[in-house]
Amino acid sequence: MKRILVYLTLVVFVTSCTKDSGNGGNTAQQELILTDVAYTSSSSVEQKMDVYLPANRSTATTYTLIMIHGGSWSGGDKSDFNTDLATLRPMLGNYAVFNINYRLANGSSVLLQQQIDDVNSALSFIYSKANEYAINTSKIGVMGASAGAHLALLKSYKYNTDNKIVAVVDLFGPTDMTAMYNNHPYPIYAQPIIQNVMGTTPTTNASAYFNGSPINFVTTNTPPTIIFHGTADEVVPIAQSINLRNALDVANVSYSYNTYTGEGHGWTGAYLTDTYNKAVNFIKNYVK
Repeated sequence: MKRILVYLTLVVFVTSCTKDSGNGGNTAQQELILTDVAYTSSSSVEQKMDVYLPANRSTATTYTLIMIHGGSWSGGDKSDFNTDLATLRPMLGNYAVFNINYRLANGSSVLLQQQIDDVNSALSFIYSKANEYAINTSKIGVMGASAGAHLALLKSYKYNTDNKIVAVVDLFGPTDMTAMYNNHPYPIYAQPIIQNVMGTTPTTNASAYFNGSPINFVTTNTPPTIIFHGTADEVVPIAQSINLRNALDVANVSYSYNTYTGEGHGWTGAYLTDTYNKAVNFIKNYVK
């Protein structure tokens, strides 16, 4: 009986994980979905991710997309992207997708830096799993919505020290925290939310707001960025994306700027289909 079990185990292992001499990379034949994978040693329920690994993936040809949810920095969950993933994953084909949670801001012990720390930890975990997951982590795309787009931009523009992030999908993300605080059309609502993640005000700590604003870190080395924004967005004013577009243009960074007339903080229908198509084409063009 032991010999039979050993044989069956060996057959399963060889079938699901083989060495591909054609492209020199580890391959895995079966699609694999892993939910609530912890990316730190902490027991925090927030420091987890969902992992979507395509069939026939390879360390040579299967590149990586990170997704970061929104929720005003203090709410939301990776599950907010579940409906989008049902559409995006078939369109992406041979891409591995990592949909991450992060600690939510509480105005004191968890602020913007702790959230960036979580994004960094998530990427480090993914790098460490490259061979096991049979994926290529040399080129990475990052997609975020709203506050998640802010984190995606900040990570990609300021903390991309290894230059592995080669494309950013920005869905109506804040780009200038000082302007968000000082110039928001509804400051009575916006300012407490911003102060909750920044831990301070621009008057008290201008440098914190400067360092927390992706727009201040645009350089000629900034990764290509695709921007989506509704012209009637009252949560994140479209000026945030207009100013980012202008900064990218001045720095001669490749970008695509897309607006949807009359739409607010998110959209559905034909506009959403257009967003999916353009985002996927952008990822495939740069993350390869």
